[in-house]
Amino acid sequence: MTRQVALRLLPAVLLALTLAACSSSRGPGPAGPGYTPEERDGAPHPGRIPDLSRVPEPVPRVEPPSRYGNPASYVVFGRRYTTLDSAEGYRERGVASWYGTKFHGRRTSSGEPYDMFAMTAAHTSLPLPTYARVTNLENGRSVVVRVNDRGPFVDNRIIDLSYAAAHRIGMLGEGTARVEVKALIPEPSRPEVMQAGWAGQDAPAGQVESDPGEPVFLQVGAFSSRVNAERLRDRLNARLEQVAVLEGGQADTPLYRVRVGPLSDVRSKRETVRILQSMGLGDYRVVTD
Repeated sequence: MTRQVALRLLPAVLLALTLAACSSSRGPGPAGPGYTPEERDGAPHPGRIPDLSRVPEPVPRVEPPSRYGNPASYVVFGRRYTTLDSAEGYRERGVASWYGTKFHGRRTSSGEPYDMFAMTAAHTSLPLPTYARVTNLENGRSVVVRVNDRGPFVDNRIIDLSYAAAHRIGMLGEGTARVEVKALIPEPSRPEVMQAGWAGQDAPAGQVESDPGEPVFLQVGAFSSRVNAERLRDRLNARLEQVAVLEGGQADTPLYRVRVGPLSDVRSKRETVRILQSMGLGDYRVVTD
């Protein structure tokens, strides 16, 4: 084989490897340190599981399509799958499964490393990346995930969740669950999409000292799920005072804003910002009402 032919074939080889980077229901994973085809997937050791209640759900945002994860079609186990041109309007019910230790740290179909403790998922046809809300139809619990991988390649299964996402909707024990998957299109004007953004003409993020005597609030996040908003409120309450969840939006598309305040002096504003940044919540917004 000439060097020129080898170079032309390299992208196809890389694509085939990334498409294989899925759970045992998807087929063999990519070769890597310590990997054997017989290796079984499963849950992490209990002593190595972080506090999953503190794992944030991703905020839908506009992203460029994955360079390697969106072929027009691809074949796995003799079956051809077609990638959707757009996720808009996608909504489907079916069976979800999850994947864990076998692929933790290995490359996904998008080229990103798989993190079983992040809120991600694998899907056979949604564009990579796509944000989606997955609702467990058996208990009503839901989670927002970022789809960055391909799979599961098993009949009747429509999505594979990360270990953390499966934990959030209470399906780890059974291993599978009937779910509804709804794609979320990141449009700032649509309140049903989770945002940590502005409402109205408030000051830009980080500007908290324009008027030292004017009380302000720091909006730390806004969610379509009350449970997620209250989870963030409880996390903030461990280190801050005056944390509240405000309900707004419309009757069929509620929006729950998490705010800290009112903060009336420069010292309290600076200290609150310092604490938020130390908690990895530096994407706050300043509001005055």
